Amino acid sequence: MEIKMIDCEFSICKVEDLSQITLSDPFYFIAITDEELSLVCKSSSVPQNCIECDHDWRAFRIEGQLDFSLVGILSKISALLAENEISIFAISTFNTDYILVKKHNFEKAIVCLEAEGYDISKP
Repeated sequence: MEIKMIDCEFSICKVEDLSQITLSDPFYFIAITDEELSLVCKSSSVPQNCIECDHDWRAFRIEGQLDFSLVGILSKISALLAENEISIFAISTFNTDYILVKKHNFEKAIVCLEAEGYDISKP
């Protein structure tokens, strides 16, 4: 399975509303629930109306479209990283999964994944 590193830093935010979000940027993940409005975006795109924000995240994506019948892909990767004391923030889209780790653990995560046979492509 191929994993592609994404060449930018991300922030995970809680925002007041969506008024300051520029949807033309390449990476925006928005979650709206009955309790909060969350945003994951490039750190350079953090809106000013953030209530809380956590910076210094890096990301990689599982390449290719993942069929909904596939089982355990995210579980296997997250377990491997957990065994190596690397916490994650996972995001799933219709086609694939994205995994964010803190910047200081990013290289360690890549080394762990390569050691388990994952093909890592650089941006």
